[in-house]
Amino acid sequence: MTSVPTPIPSRTQYVLEGIKHRILTGQLTPGQALVETELAAQFGVSKTPVREALKTLAGTGLVVMSQYKGVTVRMVDADMAREVYDVRLLLEPEALRRAVRRGASLDVAREALTRADDATDTAERSLANREFHRALYLPCGNPLLGRMLDEVRDQAALVSAVAWAASPSWEREAGEHREILRLALDGDADGAARALHAHIASFVERAFPQAGPEQEGQE
Repeated sequence: MTSVPTPIPSRTQYVLEGIKHRILTGQLTPGQALVETELAAQFGVSKTPVREALKTLAGTGLVVMSQYKGVTVRMVDADMAREVYDVRLLLEPEALRRAVRRGASLDVAREALTRADDATDTAERSLANREFHRALYLPCGNPLLGRMLDEVRDQAALVSAVAWAASPSWEREAGEHREILRLALDGDADGAARALHAHIASFVERAFPQAGPEQEGQE
């Protein structure tokens, strides 16, 4: 018998999404302490849903729980970026290739790209960027592949948030997004996959040059 995942209580989900949004938009920065009592007061809930939300976020890699330091937003360094982006490089271009070959609709990706272009701040742009990439890989026809990429999605967004804070490079990446989508809409599955691979690789190499040599050796 297949086990059914236990639904997350609504208050925990509310707190979970709220903390995640603050982390991925830079309101909570890497290394910052997350104190249960403070978060409970900010969200107007008891400490229980906060504690459960933090446990879930630790499971997704956005926060770190330490016996001595408590809970903190995960630090981002070259090693962490390389680990996350290695997974993306291995899986995401192939997922897009399959989505294009099966003629999947990319309307959601087009809409996300428009939202990103129209964004008035980094938070909106970051969220739209996440939706754009997810809309490319999700219709690949393999639900397990989509879930595997979903598992590193938040960590990839954290890497992006840190990199953009240090050196905004949205305009370059927006141009690359448009080219990836153009190739995909033209039905060029291999071309779109190559462009996506180059896009992901170049971003992490620019943002974390220490990760470059090992990254290049794996391509």
